[in-house]
Amino acid sequence: MPEPRPPAPNDIRLRKILDDTLAPPRWPEGFVMRGFEAADALALHALLTTVFDDGADGPFDEWWPRISSDAEFDPCLCFLVIDSKGRLAGAALCWTRAFVKDLAVHPEARGRGIAEALMWHVFTAFHARGAAHVDLKTNTVENAAAVRLYERLGMFEVDWAG
Repeated sequence: MPEPRPPAPNDIRLRKILDDTLAPPRWPEGFVMRGFEAADALALHALLTTVFDDGADGPFDEWWPRISSDAEFDPCLCFLVIDSKGRLAGAALCWTRAFVKDLAVHPEARGRGIAEALMWHVFTAFHARGAAHVDLKTNTVENAAAVRLYERLGMFEVDWAG
């Protein structure tokens, strides 16, 4: 497994303790969550490229082999949100170690509660797998709105070593 990139300035690691107080996800009207299939890989890459726009993932032909061959990749831990027209509106790509690698909501679908519902689904999925907590990395400056969401969901900052 490749080493993760070191934290950038203002990056933090957040954790959600998984216990019996987890709320069920509430999907916004017109949106449904479904599991990932290999045919979704191109749309997922396009969504991540649109949302993050930092070029870090590289072109699809480099990204997909790297992701799909990673020991931490499990397609059962990639959750997609589809809108009423069949378009990919959001996604949570998680690693098997109970880590949210990417959480992305298409700009046109933001403000409807998709990210919150995805996170509650992620928490529930890892709780069912016996995980004690879920972690993620975010940036307090570039993703201030996301940090507020994560804190509302009960996530708190932990040391990088976990």
